Amino acid sequence: MTFAHDTELALAAATALVNSDPAGGSGEDTLRTHDDLVRFLDEQGWFGSRLGDADELEAVRALRPGLRELWHLDEDALVERVNQILADAEALPQLVDHDGLGWHIHAVPQDAPLHLRMAVEAAMAFVDVVRSHELDRLKTCAADDCANVVVDLSRNRSRRFCEDGCGNRENVRAYRDRQRAD
Repeated sequence: MTFAHDTELALAAATALVNSDPAGGSGEDTLRTHDDLVRFLDEQGWFGSRLGDADELEAVRALRPGLRELWHLDEDALVERVNQILADAEALPQLVDHDGLGWHIHAVPQDAPLHLRMAVEAAMAFVDVVRSHELDRLKTCAADDCANVVVDLSRNRSRRFCEDGCGNRENVRAYRDRQRAD
């Protein structure tokens, strides 16, 4: 395991949130409706309060460009941005144990607005990335037609593609190119 379990979960959730934006590689917004948001939150294991209204959906959607930016910042700029997110949220990290997850850190209460919890969870995960000197694990999908972000948690740092099937498409493309060359 590269990072603590909660850090890996937060990085995966931030990655999934960023990649739900049509500015990514898919070209399709997968967070258009409240039902989409509920499905996303359930898939990512988000606990805590949910208002379920249009404002909450829009606030979560509005997080995506700012989080995407984190993948492309150098260390100093990333530290500055993460610190700003935590300061804006008046984050106060505390150890918590709920829902059988074991001890982990929450920096804002579970009844804080969803978009705030999501931003702070991502920021706390990026704190660990910076502290561990692992910025090179933050990547963009290597497929030519995709701009999705990737967190490479592989042991040998070899992950190149996002989870939208780009790796399979690139392998098929390479196979067909080889077949044509023969």
